[in-house]
Amino acid sequence: YLFAFAAIYLVLGMLIDPIAIMVITLPVMYPILTQAGFDPIWLGVIAIKLAEVSLITPPVGLNVYVVRSASPIPLKLEEVFAGVMPFLAIDVLTLLLLIAIPEISLLLPSLMR
Repeated sequence: YLFAFAAIYLVLGMLIDPIAIMVITLPVMYPILTQAGFDPIWLGVIAIKLAEVSLITPPVGLNVYVVRSASPIPLKLEEVFAGVMPFLAIDVLTLLLLIAIPEISLLLPSLMR
């Protein structure tokens, strides 16, 4: 279920705004994933991280367009996407770590219980 959830978010994130993706998918996916045994807080962290990754993923990459328009020098869109790729790689690595080791995102909430 989790890999399908991530794949849906990444594909939709290339086409639609992340808030719209969450509004459309979470009411359906949240009960399914919590029923499958995933922690709700961890699921929220993963959903937000997937939304963050989708903000810099081509072809839409809304944040990339913001950076391009805010730049004082004219930049080609390809140059901005090339500059974003190391950050995308780090975000994907972070996402993989959060999926592999859920305790990373659950440490602080577990201290509050």
